Amino acid sequence: MSGLGGRAAGPPQRIVAPPTGHPAGWYPDPSGAPAHRYYDGRSWTPHVSGHFRAVDRVAHGTLDVRAAAGAAVVLLVSLVSSRYVIEWLVAYEWPIVVYAGIAVLLGYGPSVLWCVIAARRWGTGRFFEDTGMQIRWVDLGWGPLVWVAAIAGQLVAVVVIEAFGIPLVSNTEGISDLARDRTYVISILVTTVVAAPVVEELVFRGVMLRGLCSRLPAVAAVGGQGVVFGLAHFDPVRGRGNIGLVLVLTSVGIVFGGAAYILRRIGPTIVAHAILNGVVMTVVLTR
Repeated sequence: MSGLGGRAAGPPQRIVAPPTGHPAGWYPDPSGAPAHRYYDGRSWTPHVSGHFRAVDRVAHGTLDVRAAAGAAVVLLVSLVSSRYVIEWLVAYEWPIVVYAGIAVLLGYGPSVLWCVIAARRWGTGRFFEDTGMQIRWVDLGWGPLVWVAAIAGQLVAVVVIEAFGIPLVSNTEGISDLARDRTYVISILVTTVVAAPVVEELVFRGVMLRGLCSRLPAVAAVGGQGVVFGLAHFDPVRGRGNIGLVLVLTSVGIVFGGAAYILRRIGPTIVAHAILNGVVMTVVLTR
C-alpha cells in the first residue's frame, strides 16, 4: 500500500465525491476504479492504495490419477505395437502413405480413445474442458513464446549433456535419406507437425498432467509428465544414445507442462509443439 505520511484509522468510508470537510484518509476512488485514493483533507492526491479487487485464479483442472497411468500405458503399448505391425506389413510393399496412415492410426488412435474415456469417467464429460483443449486465437501468440522457452530448455539440457559427455542420438536419423520421395515427405510432415503435437499434448499435458495434479504438487506433476514424455521417445535401436535424447525431450516436456499448467490450456503447447517439430523437420529435410 502506498500513501502519505498519515494513515486514517478504521476502514475506508463509502464516499465517491470529493469529501470536502472530511478528515484526511483513504476513500473509494472517485473515478469508480476498484481501488482507494488518498484525500489529504483539501483535495484528492495521486496516491492510490493497494485495495484492488483480487482476481479470481481459475484452478487447474484435475482428473483421477488412474487417467494419467492409463494414458502412459496405452501410449507405450500402442507405439510399440504399431512398430511391430508396420515391420510385418513392410513385406507387402504398399505405398508409403498407407504405412504412415497405419502408423498414426495404431500409434495414436488408442491414446485419443483413452483420453475420451478418461474425460467421461473421471471428468465432467465435457471433453474439451476436461483436457484443456480450449483453442483460442491468442494461442498463435502464446505458442511461439512457449516454443522459445522450450528451445531454452533444450539448450540447458545440451549444456549438461556436453559437460558430462552423455551420448546423444537424434530421433530424426535416417529421415533425410528418404527426402526425395515426395509422398514420404508429406506423410512425415503431417504426422510430426499435425498429428503428433495434437495427440501428444492431449495425452501428456491434457490428461497425464491433470491426473498427476490430483495427487502431486504442481511442480512434481509437471516434472513427472515431462520425464514420461522424454521416456516415450526411447528407441532400443539408438542404444546409449537414448540417454541424451531422453534428457533433451524431458526438458521440452517440462517446459510444455509448465506452460499448460500456468495457462490452464494446451492450445499454446500444441502450437509450440507444432513449431518445434516443423522447424526440426525443415532442417532435416533440406540439409
